[in-house]
Amino acid sequence: MSAENPALSLEQRKSRRTLLLVAAVCLAPFIGSFTLYYLWQPSGRINYGELIEGVTVPSGALAAVGDAKPFDFQQVRGRWAFVTIDSGACDDYCNNKLWKIRQVRLTQGKYPERIERVWLLSDTQAVAPTLVKEYEGTWLAGAQGHAILQHFPHREAQRDHIFLVDPLGNVVLRYPKDADPSRMKKDISRLLRVSRIG
Repeated sequence: MSAENPALSLEQRKSRRTLLLVAAVCLAPFIGSFTLYYLWQPSGRINYGELIEGVTVPSGALAAVGDAKPFDFQQVRGRWAFVTIDSGACDDYCNNKLWKIRQVRLTQGKYPERIERVWLLSDTQAVAPTLVKEYEGTWLAGAQGHAILQHFPHREAQRDHIFLVDPLGNVVLRYPKDADPSRMKKDISRLLRVSRIG
């Protein structure tokens, strides 16, 4: 039985150490990213609106309002859409929501055509012609008793909020009551900048 060569053993240990060091350097970013993803939750968030996941607005004609043709969400697919749900009587709060989504759209410079505005009527009250004229370009649709309302969260307080639907028809954000239009503008500006669709 031959005696072990101490020089060879030292070389083997050095090679093994080098190999382990290279492996550690290569694996460190992966281990770090998995650790951060699963164990560390950041306290802040970038978006102002509350993120909604897994809710898609279905296609299907909704009741026509006034002289307009029946509306289908398919008509705004491919673009971002602010959606408000309210009575046709439209009190001051409703009017304020319509004003906000119009103004946020207008602030998008060269991109306003990428944003649509939809008003789903939650009752059969007639919309004043002056209101239709003031918010020209807003899609009006009768949704009272329609299943489509179930696709917007918080059924009991839907009129308190403004929703954002993405170009694929998913409800992605819900803005709080009395939403700040400047913060809404930041959300949509960021989305328009990074989105490859709509």
